[in-house]
Amino acid sequence: MDKKTESCLDLLDEFAPGTFKSYEDFYKNFRVKVPENFNFGFDVVDAMAKKAPEQTAVVWCDDKGAEKKFSFKDIMENSNRAANTLKKLGIKKGDVVMLILKRRYEFWFLSVALHKIGAACIPATHLLTVKDLKYRNNAADIKMIISVGENTIMGAIDESQKESKTLKIKCCIGTDRTGWVNISKAMENESPVFHRPSGAEATKNSDTFLLYFTSGTTGMPKMVRHNFTYPLGHIVTAKYWQNVRAGGLHFTVADTGWAKAAWGKIYGQWICGSAVMVYDYDRFVPKDMCNVLSKYSVTTFCAPPTIFRYLIKEDLTQYDFSGLKYCITAGEPLNPEVYSQFLKMTGHKLHEGFGQTECTVVVATYPWMEPKPGSMGKPAPGYDINLFDDKGKPVETGEEGQIVIRTDKSKPVGMFDGYYRDDQLTKKAWHDGAYYTGDVAFRDEDGYYWFVGRADDCFKSSGYRIGPFEIESALLEHPAVLECAITGVPDADRGLAVKATVVLTKNYTGSAALVKELQEHVKKVTAPYKYPRIIEFVTELPKTISGKIRRVEIRGKKK
Repeated sequence: MDKKTESCLDLLDEFAPGTFKSYEDFYKNFRVKVPENFNFGFDVVDAMAKKAPEQTAVVWCDDKGAEKKFSFKDIMENSNRAANTLKKLGIKKGDVVMLILKRRYEFWFLSVALHKIGAACIPATHLLTVKDLKYRNNAADIKMIISVGENTIMGAIDESQKESKTLKIKCCIGTDRTGWVNISKAMENESPVFHRPSGAEATKNSDTFLLYFTSGTTGMPKMVRHNFTYPLGHIVTAKYWQNVRAGGLHFTVADTGWAKAAWGKIYGQWICGSAVMVYDYDRFVPKDMCNVLSKYSVTTFCAPPTIFRYLIKEDLTQYDFSGLKYCITAGEPLNPEVYSQFLKMTGHKLHEGFGQTECTVVVATYPWMEPKPGSMGKPAPGYDINLFDDKGKPVETGEEGQIVIRTDKSKPVGMFDGYYRDDQLTKKAWHDGAYYTGDVAFRDEDGYYWFVGRADDCFKSSGYRIGPFEIESALLEHPAVLECAITGVPDADRGLAVKATVVLTKNYTGSAALVKELQEHVKKVTAPYKYPRIIEFVTELPKTISGKIRRVEIRGKKK
């Protein structure tokens, strides 16, 4: 094991769980050592394979009963076979490759292989349309796409290639199709040895590691560029927010096409010596997920509040959760009732966190902190956080402001390098030594941060600043509400009036009486001035590919 590898893995021994006495101690004193020319594939995967070859890295199962287990040695050898295959197909350092692999275990082989080669990896969702694919192919000069072997997405890729200048190679998993390489077959006879490239082919920390297209709620997707140090930023995410354990099994609910997979299904977890649980399913069934948690004795579990809302509707006492030690949530504010019910049923508190595709975990509830249901927690070490008003001035405790990350003194490890090929967009969000996240929050007297909403989605009504999430959360507590979105609509007296666009559950029908009932419900749950003056019932809400509500589309809707 070379010295660079030792310095990376030794970090975990130096900063063991008991090292820090408090959050304040953790925030002030935690540091990430960044080795020169760090490469996750060699310096973590291969290093773990040499140190503990039989240690479990991935436990995979699907909703049809199939299951597989892979050790770190398995990941090393399969990623080496994949790297040799990709090299033969013409992939080299700096090339851009898109992976559309859902929750297939081959994702772990292929992504690590791309890291070893030094090619830029773009994880993507299978929900992309022909239009989406053409935009991404041309924006990033994608050379190869590796997809699951499903006709719908493969057909869309075929169609997109006609107007994609750089897309030369199409590969699929386990399927034979004209014009495509069955990469599963191609890997079978390749060598399990792949030597670390040297010279001009060797990776540097500044090289492009990952590109993520963010499904923006207001415009075309942005390309977020991360360099090769990105995995090291997720040490805090995994070890101190998710609280993963060496030898444990961590389960983050996420498709590999989303950045949440990078947060919870590979980098930080493996650096910390934890295996990752992968449940490959097409349709979310709460009982099935509970069975997975129980059967495989999952140690740490991370899911969005929506998942927990469904889980608490089950009889959780019939499942064996004795292996479960810690639970985490992110993606939207947590409803206090969900927190209380899950704690009552399982004995586990839910620890919230906040971040973006552009960063690692930015704000979170850490093991030394008592959770406040609905609060994101406190800043991660390395992140100099402040809240600014519309004039760029810091706000006081209790006042709402945009979350800003100061980078004039240092840039957090794992934070993005900017928006790929868009200097103008980068400068708009990142200037004067600070990155403006576009998210609004307030800080309470204990230093905890509370999410309010996207800056573009907040508005003023009768002089009050309105953030959509608190009102939406209140509405979602009512059994009639399946989904909802809060926006502001022009009003002669208030400037903007609060409007709720609501999708009802199957047992309810929109009526004047239900409008009144929902309004009174919101008045009881949150500040009365925030109740929606207007409620519109619809069958569905406009959303991005990633499922985020496009409030901008609702605001622009003509009557």
